[in-house]
Amino acid sequence: MALSLASASFGLVGSVPAVQPRAVVKMETAADMEGLAKKLNPVVGYWDPMNLVAYDQFSVGEEASIGFLRQAEIKHGRVAMAAFVGYIVQSNGIFFPWKLTGDVAFGDIAAAGGPPDQWDALPTPAKVQILLFIGFLEICGESTYILEQSGMKHYMKGGKPGVYPSLKTVMPHPVPLDLFDPFGLQSKMSPEKKEKALLAEINNGACDC
Repeated sequence: MALSLASASFGLVGSVPAVQPRAVVKMETAADMEGLAKKLNPVVGYWDPMNLVAYDQFSVGEEASIGFLRQAEIKHGRVAMAAFVGYIVQSNGIFFPWKLTGDVAFGDIAAAGGPPDQWDALPTPAKVQILLFIGFLEICGESTYILEQSGMKHYMKGGKPGVYPSLKTVMPHPVPLDLFDPFGLQSKMSPEKKEKALLAEINNGACDC
């Protein structure tokens, strides 16, 4: 959220797959943040009261630090937007019509009350499974090997913050859909439309955070 304010709101296969061409290194700078701020909110403009753009938390330099904060900003914004939709769905008693386990149905969980009560009602193995899956996704998003199979770089080493690698070429079993852009909608968008959509996502994600 803080960097949003600073910018004025802002996935082992049997055969080894061919490595995709490496992405061009393009790190964001303080000047880029100022330019982005004007696009996001011309009225507020650039506002960084905590001076986060200049805060070199890991002693890796300004550009890598900005990459870290931009990745955190976009990721948390997406999680917040998805969580909001999930909260609304669960609050309205919408659930899967089958069983969660042999003895517990999704309807039983929904009957526990609101989303916080539903989390408490989940069996411990289910909670552990959710947390492990989140950890798995985090590892995939941070893995240099997996990123390189999609022609990407780490967001602190020249990669683009917010982009998640394809998992189809690195998983031992078929993956029907990728986590990022599962239906390939972005491939049909013009560069101008992509930029506009990213600005809208940053603004909305910052508000949800």
